[in-house]
Amino acid sequence: MRSAFLVSQAWRSSLQGLLSLIAIGGVFAGVADSTARAGSAPEAPTREAPARAAATPASSTAELAALVEHLRQQGAVFYGAWWCPHCTHQKELFGQEVALRLPYVECEKDDAGRQRCAAAAVRVYPTWDLKGQRREGLLTIEELRAWSGFAASR
Repeated sequence: MRSAFLVSQAWRSSLQGLLSLIAIGGVFAGVADSTARAGSAPEAPTREAPARAAATPASSTAELAALVEHLRQQGAVFYGAWWCPHCTHQKELFGQEVALRLPYVECEKDDAGRQRCAAAAVRVYPTWDLKGQRREGLLTIEELRAWSGFAASR
């Protein structure tokens, strides 16, 4: 049994290393692409670009802070991994200050986090759990508002 655990840990480490290399390659590819286009005319926006730009606030707002507190009060849990770009983007949607209050569980830094995520049967990052319901993947602020029943005061 012990040898199976060691193989499993070695496989996990290899997979994490490979994913890190893929992520780094994607960053360099994006830099190379933007450098190549630096002197050219701007491209027409894609379908994804406006939504992503509009969804990322420059800083936290009172409404985002209220949404996070609502999520916490409702018992929501956001599972993620330090190396996951979608998890990073999920946090960035709230702004730097409010993101620190998210009900976040880090699944990959230590054994306690790995055990908690395994017990919750987390398969994908990011994963949100709320009152027995699960959402996998990056959620917009609007999706989190609707799913959690958040009503902003206007």
